[in-house]
Amino acid sequence: MAFVKDQKTEAYFKRVEVRFKRRRAGKIDYQARIYLINQDKSKYNTPKYQFVVRFTNEDIIARIVSASIACDMVMAAAYAHELTCYGLEVGLTNYAAVYCTGLLVARCVLKMLEIYQGNVKVTGEDFSVEPAESRRPFRARLDIGLLRTTTGNCVLGALKGALDGGLDFPHSEKRFAGSKNDDKQLDAEAYRKYIFSGHVASYMRSLMEDEPEKDQSHFSAYLKKEFEADEIE
Repeated sequence: MAFVKDQKTEAYFKRVEVRFKRRRAGKIDYQARIYLINQDKSKYNTPKYQFVVRFTNEDIIARIVSASIACDMVMAAAYAHELTCYGLEVGLTNYAAVYCTGLLVARCVLKMLEIYQGNVKVTGEDFSVEPAESRRPFRARLDIGLLRTTTGNCVLGALKGALDGGLDFPHSEKRFAGSKNDDKQLDAEAYRKYIFSGHVASYMRSLMEDEPEKDQSHFSAYLKKEFEADEIE
């Protein structure tokens, strides 16, 4: 019996279509991007804004971007390392830092529009800005790249921060941290704990009692700045 060896000829390679470079690198989901930037022809080239949130090992990047044929234009940007100017000196990659970064980029966009002040008192409840008579709220859509909007994902903390800052987003509260799977309702008190790093403080207290040596290494940046568990909020 003669065996025929399968060979990938030149004709085979001419038929193969590889993914785009940035998709192969895991940076852009082009299918989701098309959905975000597609605009009706009747809008007459009106910008359609995306709230782009990306994470690195040591920083959080939040930007308001509009797409055009030539390039993407950044309207405003905020980074977690900028939070040191506002008193947040440690924990620049946790849930509270994500929330504050979203809040900061929202205030950068709306600093000229005093009609939208955002949420003055953060209680953890879902907040949507009320439209004013003179101008509609600034509306954008969340762009999270290749992440998945699972319940409690910290990328939704940036969305909550931007909502409290005065921006308008299509969203659902059932994906925020603290939502109950049974009735799909948001537990505002539990979510407020995440926004103010209450879960970090609880973990810090448990390490101080059970594993003091691990606490000294894990929270070394907090201890260097003389932050105790009760002072984190």
